[in-house]
Amino acid sequence: MILGGGGLIALGMGGDDSGGAVAALTGKDKKPAGPSPEELARIERAKRAKQLDAALKQVAAETPDFSVAVIDRKTGQTYAYQGATKFDTASIVKAQILACELLKAQDADREPTESEMALAKPMIQFSDNNATTELFEHLGGKSAITKCNKRMGLTQTTVNRAWGLTKTTATDQVKLLTRLVDPRGPLDEKSRKTAFTLMNTVADEQDWGVPSVAKPGETTTVKNGWDTRSADGGLWAVNTIGRVTSPDGNVDVSVAVLSHNNPSMDSGIALVEKVAQLTREHLKY
Repeated sequence: MILGGGGLIALGMGGDDSGGAVAALTGKDKKPAGPSPEELARIERAKRAKQLDAALKQVAAETPDFSVAVIDRKTGQTYAYQGATKFDTASIVKAQILACELLKAQDADREPTESEMALAKPMIQFSDNNATTELFEHLGGKSAITKCNKRMGLTQTTVNRAWGLTKTTATDQVKLLTRLVDPRGPLDEKSRKTAFTLMNTVADEQDWGVPSVAKPGETTTVKNGWDTRSADGGLWAVNTIGRVTSPDGNVDVSVAVLSHNNPSMDSGIALVEKVAQLTREHLKY
């Protein structure tokens, strides 16, 4: 595991004092063998995380109010910059609400009803607020979503009755993204497929954020969030969560970027896309 941000980096190597490299004595002169390929890969990932830390600190010098977290399911690498800092979810909470709807149907040993899917589809694909409010209440509101979040392993997310003011962290959001695709997680195969299909088919005007890091031929899922409030002086919260995968399986990465105090929605989008793109540039996924 590699945790960036503030220099919190752990290589996750072996427990000996040499950093995990086992000195094997070989041949007549008993020269020690070098690090294994796995150890070299971990060292390289740690180096990349430090470089990403430095790049994000440069961004933060001008725009400090953001955080990012990454999980690479292929390598097992995790990265976080300000990953435990809490932000308003705005509409990214809709991915949580979708997961909770799917879990509720599973618990009743049934498929989501037509009326539930009639709310879930516009909630995810068009970020429809009215559909979200109706589905949120249908599921049981704040208390029900809080219980559901515990099942999803979200330990840093606090649900608000006004769902868009739910507080979360980038680290919790990439954990959610992983739960949406993990066969060992709480969602069954049909539920995982439903979540993927909806988050892979958002409206064109909302297809920004995490998808900006994808290369030709790669597949993305995304849920974005944006909001401005007079209590914040008209400044904008802009968030993006999503996943990037490649047909050959070499890329399977979840990314969450959260931000607030942006002077405009457009500047917020530019910020979260820049941060997401820096993760790809430096972590080399």
